[in-house]
Amino acid sequence: MTTSATPVRTPIRTRFAPSPTGFLHLGGARTALYSWAFARHFGGTFVLRIEDTDLERSTPEAVQAIIEGMEWLGLSHDEGPFYQMQRMDRYRELVGQMLGAGTAYHCYSSPDEVEAMRERMRAAGEKPRYDGTWRPEPGKTLPAIPEGRKPVVRFKNPLDGEVTWDDFVKGTITIGNKELDDLVIARPDGTPTYNFCVAVDDWDMQISHVLRGDDHVNNTPRQINILRAIGAPLPLYGHLPMILGADGQKMSKRKDAVNVMEYPAQGYLPEAILNYLARLGWSHGDDEVFSMEQVVAWFDGSHLSNSAAQFNIEKLNWLNNHYIKQADNARLAELAKPRMLAAGARFDGAPELPAVLALMKERANTVNELADAAMLFYRTPQPDAALLTQHLTDAVKPALAQFADRCKTVEWSKEALAAMIKEVLAANSLKMPQIAMPLRLIVTGQLQTPAIDAVLQLFGREAIVARLAKYL
Repeated sequence: MTTSATPVRTPIRTRFAPSPTGFLHLGGARTALYSWAFARHFGGTFVLRIEDTDLERSTPEAVQAIIEGMEWLGLSHDEGPFYQMQRMDRYRELVGQMLGAGTAYHCYSSPDEVEAMRERMRAAGEKPRYDGTWRPEPGKTLPAIPEGRKPVVRFKNPLDGEVTWDDFVKGTITIGNKELDDLVIARPDGTPTYNFCVAVDDWDMQISHVLRGDDHVNNTPRQINILRAIGAPLPLYGHLPMILGADGQKMSKRKDAVNVMEYPAQGYLPEAILNYLARLGWSHGDDEVFSMEQVVAWFDGSHLSNSAAQFNIEKLNWLNNHYIKQADNARLAELAKPRMLAAGARFDGAPELPAVLALMKERANTVNELADAAMLFYRTPQPDAALLTQHLTDAVKPALAQFADRCKTVEWSKEALAAMIKEVLAANSLKMPQIAMPLRLIVTGQLQTPAIDAVLQLFGREAIVARLAKYL
């Protein structure tokens, strides 16, 4: 099932707001892509925000990994990156205002006391939550403040009623306020917490549409209540179902390539990853292959699936093969050459790499496969002795000698070489495999290559004559 229409509120402002506790994963990249495309479609603004208030887990290296992943994908932001840790004064100002307005309060319950409350509720078969010990109410006497204990600040969540929003992916969602406790919005040291910072940021940055994973559905009513309490307008929300692995389970870094930056290392092109991610949860008719220009033209927030998508490496490989075949050969050479050098390739006096890749790329699913295949042009061939004995027979050697002699004077083009091979075959009453197999072994060291005339042309006259001379 897919959504059919998304309400539009102008000006369009979307955001991608990762927590820098690790790499940019595939689910986050898809969220970024959809948020970026939605903003671009409507001529809006795409904001990058780094939610780095988790001081124990956030690292500068993770921030850099996220930014590098975005840059590799080409998902450029219009504003930011904004860092929550640089906005502490703003959060503290609002916490103070909420304390003054009575929409927040100091809570002196210790973590052990809160856990004991929850244990009692679990034992009673109730949903575990904070019991409101320090929540001020008319006529209520609060406990004595424990000496030397710093309080947290809790949001005074409504006790009754419901929070309802029209999710533009999942449809109408309603959650009762009784399901929500008075969440902590500031820690004892004054550091604000995740849900509070997100609500304030979405208000201050005038975010009109929030697209994010459906693991945030339970955060949304809390953020809506905070926004209402501070008198802020509500963005429109759309929660995307997760991406499942090939086994139908939640993707994990133990068994799946979930880090976006693993894909360039494995030889995938960013346009293939973007195309594939766009299709994991969104559709445009039966189209499977489309450019980012087309995604921007089509992505208006409709046709988003509300069911989980399953990752399929075969489909990604098919797309990557498509984009490799379309790619500029000079660009492919820049990507393949470092891999080939690491494998011992020697480029001095060898064929031009772009021309080789143009010949080899038809069947390559990744740049790594393409680099491996192209190595036959950039290393000294070492034919297997048994295979040479099998294919370089006494019946074939005279024909190969004729071929080698004619190589010295024939026009060095694919067409002329093909014609000359046919003439040698006819003169010696042989069939193509009888001469092509030993030729491949002598020239490349292997039996499987592209068309032999194309291979010979790329190697060049001097190299072919020299290699044949070693065996004839």
